Amino acid sequence: MNDARREELAAGLAATEARIRDACRAAGRSPSEITLIAVTKTYPASDVRLLAELGVQDVGENRDQEAASKAAECADLGLTWHFIGQLQTNKVRSVVAYADLVHSVDRVRLVDALSREAVRADREIGCLIQVSLDPAAPASGGVAERGGVAPAAVPELAEAVARAENLRLRGVMAVAPLGQDPGPAFARLAEIARALRNDHPGADVVSAGMSGDLDEAIENGATHVRVGTALLGRRKPFVR
Repeated sequence: MNDARREELAAGLAATEARIRDACRAAGRSPSEITLIAVTKTYPASDVRLLAELGVQDVGENRDQEAASKAAECADLGLTWHFIGQLQTNKVRSVVAYADLVHSVDRVRLVDALSREAVRADREIGCLIQVSLDPAAPASGGVAERGGVAPAAVPELAEAVARAENLRLRGVMAVAPLGQDPGPAFARLAEIARALRNDHPGADVVSAGMSGDLDEAIENGATHVRVGTALLGRRKPFVR
């Protein structure tokens, strides 16, 4: 069974890497500019191990309950763990214990909680500002239903991260709006990312693109793509 699963994952990885190469060629970019994050939610730690054997170094998870045990089980692999789901403040202590980069920073209260727990754990945590690209996002700077702040609120939140102890502002993250062409949305994100880099030159990560739209994300400057289905297959329901 393990050999069969390894072959499935190897095929998914090869196809995904080919898509990344093709997208980079079309955009005049180098594949070395792109970090592939394997989103392994609902899949077992054994899949993470197989992916690591195949050369994957970055793993993304959406749910702390699942991620914490998986990260502990794979602690010997030296992987980079990305927390990409909406994060409640009561889960921050657990997430800080294993996550290297939190993609879903969308409010000052979360920044404060991350900083406090990062200091307690004596870890530096990378942070991405999650930006809502939905035209219906709250213009006042509140958090959108799917997570993320309105573009106008990015500078203030970025300053909060930059000032926070044991946090490092790394860039931005976004999810393309449902039912819309992802290209224009990712183009807006690229503009937001450029403006952020003007004030914070080290914030050079643009986390955008998933299985269905990684090509458009790469065309518009994504540095990190978050791929689950195309890499691991159709998801199964998560069983507690």
